[in-house]
Amino acid sequence: MSDNNNFPYEYEKLSPEENKELMDYMNGFQMNFIRIGPKGYFFSDYFMTHAPNIYNMEIKSDDVFVATFPKSGTTLMQELVWLVRNNLDFEKAKAIKLNDRFPFLEESTIAPHPPSTDLPATVDESVIKSLMPMTVDQIKALPSPRFIKTHLPMSLLPPNLLDTAKVVYVARDPRDVAVSFFHHKKLMRVMSQEPEFKPYWKYFMENKVIWSPYFEHLLEAWGKRNHPNLLFLFYEDLVKDLPSGIRRVAKFLDKQLTDDEVANLSEHLKFDNFKKNKSVNMEDFQKIGIFRNDGGFVRKGKSGGWREHFDEEMTAEADEWIKNMLRSTDFRFPHM
Repeated sequence: MSDNNNFPYEYEKLSPEENKELMDYMNGFQMNFIRIGPKGYFFSDYFMTHAPNIYNMEIKSDDVFVATFPKSGTTLMQELVWLVRNNLDFEKAKAIKLNDRFPFLEESTIAPHPPSTDLPATVDESVIKSLMPMTVDQIKALPSPRFIKTHLPMSLLPPNLLDTAKVVYVARDPRDVAVSFFHHKKLMRVMSQEPEFKPYWKYFMENKVIWSPYFEHLLEAWGKRNHPNLLFLFYEDLVKDLPSGIRRVAKFLDKQLTDDEVANLSEHLKFDNFKKNKSVNMEDFQKIGIFRNDGGFVRKGKSGGWREHFDEEMTAEADEWIKNMLRSTDFRFPHM
């Protein structure tokens, strides 16, 4: 099925049984899921009303995109990129929320936003409005230079993206991605707080979470890693040696940083400081009731935390899954 001649991919709806199973597990607002294109990217059907607009958006030569599968170090890289390109203007970064400096391209397209009547009556309507995501048209109309975050795979983004603009792609161990994504879902008040991780991991491997399949997403970017406008990084390398990661990003963006500037930016991005940074930690979403209070958008900022959630059976299952997915490729995680 296809909705628009300006978007090259067909989509298929999930069976009613599959859709109900996922909705029962999530126990949140209702969505109808679809798979898009030959790789079967998993979205709600609401996304298809906006997909052509994204696919055909005009790309500018001074645009910078940060592209990731969700929970792969996206927020860290957004702040890093913005500060490098804006001459380490920490005061401006503090004064303007990251979502406004570096908006999320498809955030308004994933599902209809829950009505404000679902939020506490004490919350001012103007506050709610200020936290709503930019629409695709609003992002398209932003003045240059534009900084844009996306979780979309390369094939669902404008075809001339890499030939026109800079893209930083960050990859992360899928086991850590799944754990972090699971906790992010639990953080959202419209979702049930009851689900266990084990079924979620099953859905993750079955490509039944938004933006999956994970490995197709990853390998699309990996296949373009030698393009001069793409910088492919690993989250684990950033955590292990942040100053080196900063220097690589600065070089990619044609910026020169002194050793002192690298040290200052590293300190700013250090996990304990980052978690307390009100410009990036989305604590306002907790204040108005979109996020629960038990947890945080910036959670742990480390690698290998998946071991706290995987039993022996799941660990073996994950090892086999990763091995099978990478068997016919030249991609390898540097830490495995």
